[in-house]
Amino acid sequence: MLPFLLLSIRAEPEAADDEYATFLRFSGLDEHELPRVNVHAGDLPELDLDAWSGIVLGGGPWNASDPDASKSPQQRRAEVQLSALLDRVVAQDFPFLGACYGIGTLGTHQGGVVGREHPEGVGPLHVTLTEEGLADPLLAGLPREFAAYGGHKESLEVLPPGAVRLATSTACPVQAFRVGRHVYATQFHPELDLAGVCTRIEVYKDAGYFPPDQAETLKEISRAVAVEHPTRILGNFVQLHAR
Repeated sequence: MLPFLLLSIRAEPEAADDEYATFLRFSGLDEHELPRVNVHAGDLPELDLDAWSGIVLGGGPWNASDPDASKSPQQRRAEVQLSALLDRVVAQDFPFLGACYGIGTLGTHQGGVVGREHPEGVGPLHVTLTEEGLADPLLAGLPREFAAYGGHKESLEVLPPGAVRLATSTACPVQAFRVGRHVYATQFHPELDLAGVCTRIEVYKDAGYFPPDQAETLKEISRAVAVEHPTRILGNFVQLHAR
């Protein structure tokens, strides 16, 4: 099998390592089958798409909708390189799954509107699949309504032309969408379990998502909701696209 590739944007080692561990666990892949590249730490290498089964882009504290002047040099560099990669991914309809930050990156690249009208607090949220989502093989086995973990300052407010909305929520109009047949993004985190969301709450408690003194409360709220279904998406992605 050709490997999959995880692209990470996280500067914080604890969060980056935990993210990688959960992507490995829920995809069913090992480190040889899912190597990772941290685009915060350095340049995205030139990729021969024929050497990969698919690409996954993880989340983090970057916001695609922030003004360029407020973005770090690492973010500006990475976004130029990610945009060039997405040119090729979309043109070839190459298997791609963006989580959290990935929805802003893919949405912006494809001409959608990303803004801050629909933020969601860190912790569990309620997701509803659209009719198109219910029929999509990436979401096979998920119920129409399920709990997921999320937390974001920005969201995709207007779908790109030709994109298909696959999931929504009360607070956020687009929780997942598809471009072509194989290019996907989710607002919620398909890789997160309870331990992972508690790690993210602790690592990012000073990142402006919530008042720092609410961290323990948010962990308790997360423990009170059973999140069982979203991680199935990663296994589906691998099963659909491994070659």
